[in-house]
Amino acid sequence: MTSATQRALLGCIADDFTGATDLANMLVRGGMRTVQSIGVPASNDIVDADALVVALKSRTIPAADAVAQSLAALDWLRAQGCRQFFFKYCSTFDSTDAGNIGPVADALLDALTGERDAKAAFTIACPAFPENGRTIYRGHLFVGDVLLNESGMENHPLTPMRDANLVRVLQRQTRSKVGLVRDSSVAGGVAAVRDAFDALRDDGVRMAIADAVSDADLYVLGEACADLTLITGGSGIALGLPGNFRRAGLLMEATDAAYVPRVEGLSAVLAGSASRATLAQVAAWRESRPAFRIDPLAAARGEPVIDEALAFAQTYLDNAEPVLIYASATPEEVKDVQRRLGVNEAGHLVEHTLAEIARGLHARGVRRFVVAGGETSGAVVQALDVRTLRIGAQIEPGVPATATTGADPLALALKSGNFGSPDFFGKALRHLEGAAS
Repeated sequence: MTSATQRALLGCIADDFTGATDLANMLVRGGMRTVQSIGVPASNDIVDADALVVALKSRTIPAADAVAQSLAALDWLRAQGCRQFFFKYCSTFDSTDAGNIGPVADALLDALTGERDAKAAFTIACPAFPENGRTIYRGHLFVGDVLLNESGMENHPLTPMRDANLVRVLQRQTRSKVGLVRDSSVAGGVAAVRDAFDALRDDGVRMAIADAVSDADLYVLGEACADLTLITGGSGIALGLPGNFRRAGLLMEATDAAYVPRVEGLSAVLAGSASRATLAQVAAWRESRPAFRIDPLAAARGEPVIDEALAFAQTYLDNAEPVLIYASATPEEVKDVQRRLGVNEAGHLVEHTLAEIARGLHARGVRRFVVAGGETSGAVVQALDVRTLRIGAQIEPGVPATATTGADPLALALKSGNFGSPDFFGKALRHLEGAAS
């Protein structure tokens, strides 16, 4: 990060690392030069970008810690001069009744508006991402053609989602009154949505779930949010935000917004997610390419799982052949490990193991990493001491190519567990190997 005269317009806080790159990808597609930091930067030097995204690892930590980290990120973004703020969470609304979406949104709203302006103390919550099959209708979140609680998310090891009614889900997490911006208002256009905002405010609502079943709905909602200090949601709602700054004369067209340099080196894939999408990607890779599966129970017994994985990888890296190292497992297998080790211990063990393997792969010359799973991505980028990322072109919806800054660059594709086609791993490696983009 270097001193510059350009101050960012939009300041974003993401509750996990893949979600951060997902959001940054959307902003780059809208022509905003975007820089993503891993954690809150220590320096307040002005970053030359149109949008800044602070990636936290706060989705599943205690709510009080998530609030503290998010407020620290907000302080840094305000010091950067940002005009509007965005709290990004998963398009499947991953959380529990104890948080963290509601508590963090409450804290950010309080910090940005205080008690001075009740009209300003209002925001929306819209995790919709139709391009990836996440839509909201009458407050209910669908994944493809099924409700959230029938999509496989009900089996998530850390944030099982068993209620598709987001108004109810969010109301259980927040002291704020939660309302709904209905599809009929969204269909009526920007003016109708703003009228709905005013009616909800008059009724004491501070947060409103917003229906959206298409990208057109997201553009309407995004434009309607131009005057909101805080917006919360998935990356989809960011579709309409660059246009607001452009209409206000604050954002110029950027033809190089998606540029990242080509990174030389070996390649590897690391997967920790147990989502259906990632399991399908692991299966597709294993049909024709080398893969090593991490056994959490063996790691818990003290067996040399990390050394074995690295020895396996070396055999193929010697021939410049990429490998997959994965801990992804079926819901039944995950539950069995959690029963034996405990939910938190099982998750931490997998993250630690894959993080140490990432360090070992880097020492062996790997410079291009594809990582599946938000928690896994967080552990890996921290292990590799990644501080900032330049955001490049989209590989698939929600997943851009990225490259670190500095003398020893890395190319990274950080994928939410739920995202991507079955052949995503191979597609992502080809994209990273073929950059610049």
